[in-house]
Amino acid sequence: MSVAKILIVEPHADIRSLLELVVRRLGHEPMVWDGSDPESLSADAAVIEPGEGAGLALARRLRRLGVPLLFTSIFPADREVLDLQPAAYLVKPFPLYALENALGAALEPPLAVPVATAL
Repeated sequence: MSVAKILIVEPHADIRSLLELVVRRLGHEPMVWDGSDPESLSADAAVIEPGEGAGLALARRLRRLGVPLLFTSIFPADREVLDLQPAAYLVKPFPLYALENALGAALEPPLAVPVATAL
């Protein structure tokens, strides 16, 4: 697997640092969102706290761009968040392997479906 760019949107510095560490440990490049246009970031996936002010709005824009979304929150998922079809919704505190597994799955290319051929 090649190095992926993972956008991190998390308002709490300690949790943000932990997310960055996990992303690096998986061999990917963490990018902390600085308010820039998501189209210019070319993220391969995003880990977002949807309750954060701009988090949900950014998630909607990234979803339209086809970027896989992983949400992390202390609150259970609501309909608005689930409608974005996240690759994962992790309720804090969650084990780090859950994030690792979810991120790995989100970055996997879709399985090719064999096409039947007529003889």
